[in-house]
Amino acid sequence: MGKYLFKASYSPEGTRGLLKEGGSSRKALIEKILAGMGGKLETFYYAFGEYDVYAIADVPDPVSAAAIGLAINASGMVSITTTVLLEPGDVDKASKKSISYRAPGAS
Repeated sequence: MGKYLFKASYSPEGTRGLLKEGGSSRKALIEKILAGMGGKLETFYYAFGEYDVYAIADVPDPVSAAAIGLAINASGMVSITTTVLLEPGDVDKASKKSISYRAPGAS
C-alpha cells in the first residue's frame, strides 16, 4: 500500500455543489471511495490558495490511485493532482541503488 497526496481544485460549478452539500459530505464520499478500493483516508483539509483540498491517503496500488484521479477529473467539477509520497526509508533505499547517469552536455 502506498501513500498519495491528492490536491484538488473546484470549478465554479463544483464550488456551487460544495456550497449545497457541505464539506463533510465530500470528505465522507472520498472515505467511501477509498474504503471500496481497500484504501484509507489519512487526512483531509480544505485550504485557501492554489488548491481547495489537500488529502493524504493509503491506496493499494498506482493503478487504483490513477483510477481515483481519472474518475474525479472526468466529472469536470474538480481538477485533481496526484503525488506519490515516499517514506524516509524508501529514500534511503533509493539512495543505495546504483544508477549510471550523465547530465546533458557533461563529459
